[in-house]
Amino acid sequence: MPKEKNQFPRKPFDTNQPEKIGILLANLGTPDRPDAPAVRRYLAQFLHDWRVIEITRWLWCPILHFIILRTRPKKVAQIYQSIWWKEGSPLLVISQRQAQKLQQNLNQTQPQTPITIEVGMSYGNPSIPHALAQLKKQNAQKIIILPMYPQYSGATTASTFDAVFKELKKWRWMPELRLIRDYYWHPKYIQALAESVKQAWQEHTQPEKLVISFHGTPERFRTLGDPYYGQCKETATQLANALELAPDRWLLTFQSQFGNDPWIKPATDASLEKLAKEGTKSVDVICPGFSADCIETLEEIEQENREVFESNGGKTFHYIPALNDDDPHIQCLTQLVQQHIQGWVVNG
Repeated sequence: MPKEKNQFPRKPFDTNQPEKIGILLANLGTPDRPDAPAVRRYLAQFLHDWRVIEITRWLWCPILHFIILRTRPKKVAQIYQSIWWKEGSPLLVISQRQAQKLQQNLNQTQPQTPITIEVGMSYGNPSIPHALAQLKKQNAQKIIILPMYPQYSGATTASTFDAVFKELKKWRWMPELRLIRDYYWHPKYIQALAESVKQAWQEHTQPEKLVISFHGTPERFRTLGDPYYGQCKETATQLANALELAPDRWLLTFQSQFGNDPWIKPATDASLEKLAKEGTKSVDVICPGFSADCIETLEEIEQENREVFESNGGKTFHYIPALNDDDPHIQCLTQLVQQHIQGWVVNG
């Protein structure tokens, strides 16, 4: 039988390029350089986001501009210097590698579908507006927004969507959009996490305890309806089940707490201190909420929390790296994209 033609043929307007599907891989962001001026610019943008700091602006802005941005950049820059790679910021380098490998996977699995991928950061560079502009130049008239946060939170995923919508408000011709809100439950994601743990355990002996650490949020976010805590708990439980761990072999914790407001608990550093003091000699820590290694994993977990555990009597501490651009992770992202492009037809 002759190949059925598209019943609704369309031609691209005002462009000679064929139509494409665009993928925006979005993450939090990073300073351009590990020095105080670059960190100050980054923190000013990051900490001014209402989704991140839900404090009345007349109260928060003086604290931010006259205290935090005058005292923190130099200290934070030193931390970035301790984890900075030769190629640049670990988060950005890994994000670019993820985009490249995802592009290769999609080219192989979707050869008839023209797809283009750009990396965009909510704060810092390359920005989300820049990434969207690049997709527009390539005539991506349909765009999937993929925030690289498996668990949804208003402070991360929603802030990504805010940045996208803010930019698109300026566009005369809007693209079609599909939003990937979360994938904390996805079988490929859980499988990738489990494989990363098993690989680590092949390299060293299984620990007495697996600590599953996520970035913390204020308890107030949870009471106001943010689903983040429940999604973290579900991911941790599914991972423990995939590894066939007894309840006393693993622990769910939350890191990166600051300020005076109550945060969701238990805290990662306090939990590691308690485990060590109670006689636990070996732990592994995995951070499933981070799709790419960054300052919170490479410095806070690998350095600070290691010191907490070892200085209180612990003997063996291993950090299990984020999924980064590992093949099982890229396969998970590939399947997510494939599921969300269903029904989309592009015209050359």
